[in-house]
Amino acid sequence: MSILIVDDERDIRELIGDILRDEGFTVRLAANADECMAEINAEAPQLMILDIWLKDSRMDGIDILKTVKRDNPDVPVVIISGHGNIEIAVAAIKQGAYDFIEKPFNIDQLMVVVGRAMETSRLRRENSELRRREGPASEMLGSSAAFRGLKTQLEKVTKSNARVMLTGPAGSGKELAARFIHAHSPRAASPFVTVSSATIEPDRMEEVLFGRETPERGVESGLLEQAHGGIVYFDEVADMPLGTQSKILRVLTEQQFTRAGGTDKVRVDLRVISSTTRDLRQEIQGGRFRQELYDRLNVVPIQVPSLEDRREDIPELTRHFIDLFHRSQGLPLRPLSEDAEALLQTMQWPGNIRQLRNVIERALILGDGAGPIEATELDSPASTGIGEGRMTLGGMVATLPLREAREMFEKEYLLTQINRFGGNISRTANFVGMERSALHRKLKSLGVVTTSKGGGRMAQLEEDEDTED
Repeated sequence: MSILIVDDERDIRELIGDILRDEGFTVRLAANADECMAEINAEAPQLMILDIWLKDSRMDGIDILKTVKRDNPDVPVVIISGHGNIEIAVAAIKQGAYDFIEKPFNIDQLMVVVGRAMETSRLRRENSELRRREGPASEMLGSSAAFRGLKTQLEKVTKSNARVMLTGPAGSGKELAARFIHAHSPRAASPFVTVSSATIEPDRMEEVLFGRETPERGVESGLLEQAHGGIVYFDEVADMPLGTQSKILRVLTEQQFTRAGGTDKVRVDLRVISSTTRDLRQEIQGGRFRQELYDRLNVVPIQVPSLEDRREDIPELTRHFIDLFHRSQGLPLRPLSEDAEALLQTMQWPGNIRQLRNVIERALILGDGAGPIEATELDSPASTGIGEGRMTLGGMVATLPLREAREMFEKEYLLTQINRFGGNISRTANFVGMERSALHRKLKSLGVVTTSKGGGRMAQLEEDEDTED
């Protein structure tokens, strides 16, 4: 446990150092601001004991305190003050100091304060580690071509410091992709801070981002300061107010800002990842988003595919959610029946992975017993319209002659199955019970052309050799 003692009086810093060494602490000593900063830059201590007045030093104790709380906010700082400095010491508490000890100090008093401060330091480190480990999972699951392409792109940007812009529909997993980058980057041990641009009130956005300083509450750090050394993730960046956009642009350029109500510059080291469901180029044309900020954020654009573009991954994702809800909520650990799996892969998913998660959670809560989840449990009035994604031709078929109705059904059925299996003709033929050559002939006769992407859309069919892997 390392303690840094900063005092211009040699006798005092060595006395405190000897006392703390006898108690088993590792001690480092500094006589002025330059020595102090050098020690902190070499390795942040678990605790600082700091004198208010430092003779012949370019920074006094208050200036050092501000710098430490800015760059190492989790380090407790105990202030040493003389008789005439009590008011300044109290002011230091408002600046973020943990406590103060008045000179001449009592050794027992010193050890009580140091003990409490070290416990605070330990708890802060443990809480930070728990937040890092217990935050939303960064594990990504899937084997479809669309997923593999996404993961390849993400892996390429993890080791760099480049800004990334994630685009894709709501619920497709953009924040999970951002956390994957963070978890596999050199900043993995540092904070991942999410800025929910759509949920923060516009008139509070700058205070939330930059923090504030008030005489009553002292320094309150904002989200950017809390993300120092790590990654800040701007979720739905298109919802950021225009005035804030210009200030964020300045932060990206200068890597520093000023808190609301403050005068000191706050330096930050950040990597920025952004996401949006909108077309930012249209937002720029409409005057709602700044071109300069777009250029700064869109260094590496990555498209996150919809769930319909990765239907092959639905069974694996479903099993993951079943296991997750079993571990986190104690819900039954139920397998998925073949009919339920087929239904999930043929439904339409406007809400993407988030909607799939909700459907599975609902089925586990409302279901009976521990047997397999059946298709009937996924297609009920309580499932908020998910059954609308099933292939139902309804009244349209009733108006057609039998031959045309049968042809329409076959076309929709085969298109649905091909999309379900990611364009893989062999797997589709095996499921529907046809020879591959016969399926090719049937598709040609029906005028069906498909792609490896799902969702019931028509496009160019890939040859089997390109889709087998």
